[in-house]
Amino acid sequence: MAEQEFGPLRSREARKPWPECPDIVIYRCGHCGRLYQGLGYSMPAQAPACCGSPMEQLKPLRLEDVSPEITVDYQIVGGYNQNAVQVFWEAKQPEDSPEWILLKTFTGSYIKYVTAKKRPPVVFALADEDAYVYCDNSPCLQCIFRCKRGFMIYLYIKTKGLLEIPLEKMSSYWQS
Repeated sequence: MAEQEFGPLRSREARKPWPECPDIVIYRCGHCGRLYQGLGYSMPAQAPACCGSPMEQLKPLRLEDVSPEITVDYQIVGGYNQNAVQVFWEAKQPEDSPEWILLKTFTGSYIKYVTAKKRPPVVFALADEDAYVYCDNSPCLQCIFRCKRGFMIYLYIKTKGLLEIPLEKMSSYWQS
């Protein structure tokens, strides 16, 4: 039997990890529009200040709150040695395109900025515990194991605010 070669991004976990990182907290300045991401498990009681006043904490919207102006979807691709989350979006108006997309995973988060010329998808390559997969199918069959359940996609759209999309899809084949 040939020895299987393991890639450097492959998860060594024997079972699905549990999300261990804190919630994503984003603040926005009402004057200049600057954003601040709160990091850590214990957030201060007071919001950070900018331009001489407290920043507002953005409450994430669900996709249903902004559709049909924007549609967002994702796909999990790859197998044991390499896998990634691809995020797709379509905006009716150019000003409704995301400025950045953040993927919250089991162990932390990845952020990518979306330039005016960038077309979907944005690809988040995964490693270590975040790369855990039950099977080796590519693309992901979105089966009952839902290996990336607990992951969250955040999109910041200047005209809409912060969107939150959980990675919870399950194909209709597995639901019956």
